[in-house]
Amino acid sequence: MALTNSNMMKLRTHAPSFELLDTVSNKVLSLKEIQSDIGTVIVFICNHCPFVHHINSKLVELANKYQNQGIQFIAISSNNIETHPQDGPEQMKVIAQKESYPFPYLYDESQEVARAYGAECTPDIFVFDGKLSCVYRGRFDETRPNMGDATGKDLGQALDQLLLGKIPSAEQFPSIGCNIKWK
Repeated sequence: MALTNSNMMKLRTHAPSFELLDTVSNKVLSLKEIQSDIGTVIVFICNHCPFVHHINSKLVELANKYQNQGIQFIAISSNNIETHPQDGPEQMKVIAQKESYPFPYLYDESQEVARAYGAECTPDIFVFDGKLSCVYRGRFDETRPNMGDATGKDLGQALDQLLLGKIPSAEQFPSIGCNIKWK
């Protein structure tokens, strides 16, 4: 595991489009068809990362809360499955069902989507407004594995601001996690 900080996409950047396999429904989904007119959260995760394990239950809780208010969550795994077979599509489906993910869990086999977003680590979080303009990127919260329970404070505050029609504070902190396993 190589501890890696996120790149911090430039705020107001338009979300790169994509079409990826949803490992649960086995359908190819595009950003255009699953985005929300209110806001869309895109989080790069994987099955094996302890940083993702640390936030998983709170991520599901936040997704359930905010999806009920019209914000769409989308998870994407971009890891190289030749070196990390536990992150493959079949295992992604198992994890999504086990963790009760209320959002699509998409597989980025070519890693082109991760590169387009500048994703570097898991978890790496991006929030876009209804026009797909980046308003938040960075950490889930200030906790790490073995440093207390995940709260989702930073992401939740950004989503609360978005729901109020406001732009989240520009004071944002990079996510920290395992590096994406590149081919």
